[in-house]
Amino acid sequence: MRFFTFTNNFNWKYIIGEILLIFVGISLAIWFNNWNASDKNKHAKEIAIVKIKEEIKNNRDELIIAQKSNQLILNAFSEFSDLFDGTTSEITTSPAILNVMQEKYPGFYRIVDSVEVKAGIFHYRGGTYIQLEIPTLTDIAWETTKSISITNEFSYECLYELASMYELQGRVQKETDKASDALQKREIKQLMSILQFLEQLNEQLDKSYESMFDGIDDCN
Repeated sequence: MRFFTFTNNFNWKYIIGEILLIFVGISLAIWFNNWNASDKNKHAKEIAIVKIKEEIKNNRDELIIAQKSNQLILNAFSEFSDLFDGTTSEITTSPAILNVMQEKYPGFYRIVDSVEVKAGIFHYRGGTYIQLEIPTLTDIAWETTKSISITNEFSYECLYELASMYELQGRVQKETDKASDALQKREIKQLMSILQFLEQLNEQLDKSYESMFDGIDDCN
């Protein structure tokens, strides 16, 4: 009696079919995983673009406010400089001229006392008061995008523009810190010099914000 029967009649078509089926199954699984990962990255990129656009808009709004304030300070100092008598705390002029300046730039120069030096001309003693507008420029969306490697989904040109924009933003923040320090030390002339340089940087940054805001949707 035989308990085992050996045969050489293998069903090769069936075996090859099974192998092909397994190969196709594995290939489909790999493709699906890659597609799923790509789809997730695409979705993450879309979110990153939305957040960066929001950040650019908010930063630009802050910058515009600071630009207007700084320009007003520069204009006030420029016009009052013709009246300053040696320091920014003393002025020699007529009451009429001073009133015009006070109405144009309220609160910039505050009078403590005055003495008439000749007919119609007074020497005023007081102080120059400057309220510096400090813009809050953030880079949270940009740093978050970099930290989760979504920047790999952006084109080189887009990444270059983004990096340049945020680098310029960093320079503006550094100069703003210098301006704040000069104001605290009452170094008014130094402050004006910094604000003039800041005015140039702000114009460059504003253009960079506008360009990036309009073009970031096309990053691929």
